[in-house]
Amino acid sequence: MSGTAALLRLYLRRDRLVLPIWVVLLGALPLLYAVSFEGLYPTAADRRTFYLGTEAVPAQAALVGPIFGSDLGALVSWRAGLMLTLVPLAAILTVVRHTRGEEDAGRVELVGSTAVGRFAGLTAAVLLAGGGVMATGMLSFVSLWAFGLPVAGSVAFGGSIVVVGAVFVGCAGLAAQVASGARAARGYALGVLAAAFVLRAIGDIGSGTLSWFSPIGWSAQVRPFADERWWPLLLSLATATAFVAAAFVAANRRDLGSGLRAERRGRVAAVPSLSGPVALAWRLSRGTTVVWTVGLALFGIAIGSSTDGIGDQLGSSAAISDALGKFGGTTIEQSFIAVVLSMVGIMVAAYSASAVLRLLSEEESGLAEIVLATGISRRRWAAGYLLFAVLGPVWLLLVVGLTIGLTYGSATGDMSRELPSAVVGALAQLPAVWVVTAIGVALFGAVPRFATVVWAVLGGFVALGQIGAVVGLPQWLQDISPFTHLPKLPGGEFSVVPLLWLVAVAAAAGGAGSIALRRRDVRG
Repeated sequence: MSGTAALLRLYLRRDRLVLPIWVVLLGALPLLYAVSFEGLYPTAADRRTFYLGTEAVPAQAALVGPIFGSDLGALVSWRAGLMLTLVPLAAILTVVRHTRGEEDAGRVELVGSTAVGRFAGLTAAVLLAGGGVMATGMLSFVSLWAFGLPVAGSVAFGGSIVVVGAVFVGCAGLAAQVASGARAARGYALGVLAAAFVLRAIGDIGSGTLSWFSPIGWSAQVRPFADERWWPLLLSLATATAFVAAAFVAANRRDLGSGLRAERRGRVAAVPSLSGPVALAWRLSRGTTVVWTVGLALFGIAIGSSTDGIGDQLGSSAAISDALGKFGGTTIEQSFIAVVLSMVGIMVAAYSASAVLRLLSEEESGLAEIVLATGISRRRWAAGYLLFAVLGPVWLLLVVGLTIGLTYGSATGDMSRELPSAVVGALAQLPAVWVVTAIGVALFGAVPRFATVVWAVLGGFVALGQIGAVVGLPQWLQDISPFTHLPKLPGGEFSVVPLLWLVAVAAAAGGAGSIALRRRDVRG
């Protein structure tokens, strides 16, 4: 373990911007939701109405998690349920970056030539991500307690965040030893996270049995502010301990630069279809795109099939109508779809950002240098990946719009109306997604070592655009987010001018990044 402290200080220095941002943004979310619910539903009767309406909508349980009570704390805990997925996501990216990411870049071999123990890198990465998870949970606990919510519920909520994050810290550490590279390690760990989310979602819609096969479901079953149950925390702690122990055992059994699961051998010669940078980018990106397509299609089917009649289920509460009315639409059903599509836009922006960052991983691993040595220009090489970063969101949003429109239209019997409105509402998210894409391109082209800051930028946009209106931030501050300028479709007013401005901003930022890429040195 010698050298662990030095590596931990190095990792902290490298993450001095990203780590505090995701800790503060995620840790402060429960407080923002508490302020929001207290303002929107000031009386116990209002909260009870909201609780009954939400409990009756299966899509809400699938998206966010089960709701266990109508007290303010229980509503906040339910609404912040997405943290049980977002915190593990941040933990996975952090661990893989500082384990297999460092190894792929050749820095582990360089550090290993000094007085550093075999397990120092893995230990430092686990401590860094675990510390971030702990800080997020502590911030959530302190903010809710300071707001005036019960101590026991606040502790339970913060603890549920910490333990689910710890599970995926260990999962990512193990994936980094099993996989043969950083990309595969992220894929394995994110696959486990996706499976946990799906099991929890399906379980919460049904009898709840499947939720007990998911670490996310275990944390939800702690039930903060609703007769807390503490023993599910032990399930997560035991699983996290097992994952971390397995990661260290696996690290002791593999060679540097390899994984326990070796990559299968490729063809001796490339097939004719694998010619040119676009074909190469498609070959490397198709798996991710297929997974996103299937996942969003299933998501769209679930939303569309559960939207019909949601207005009757929510009742006639003025508070609920006003809250949903902020998202446009002439009916509660339209407003609900608009809310969902705004969330999908953020998800697709994350896909696009990851597609841009594939350029960074190719450059840092030295593979870009090999491709460029064949005479392909930097512009053509980058264009292959950026094509999918730009057109991939078009495809994914179209899939979501089609699946929601088809299933909801079938339920209402008005396909000619619901299908086009859902498709247009989904595609209206594109300009904001492209702004995020372009910022990633600009960062990669000009200052590649800060390219991952695009995740912090996306998180800031989400905080400003999605939460700013709820907590009453000044409009000029909310307007920094491109998602604020999108039309609230279906049903809301549509203006093409803001969309054209967003496209222009995206084109300018993307063009600047392309020019900067041509003028800087390629690292490798």
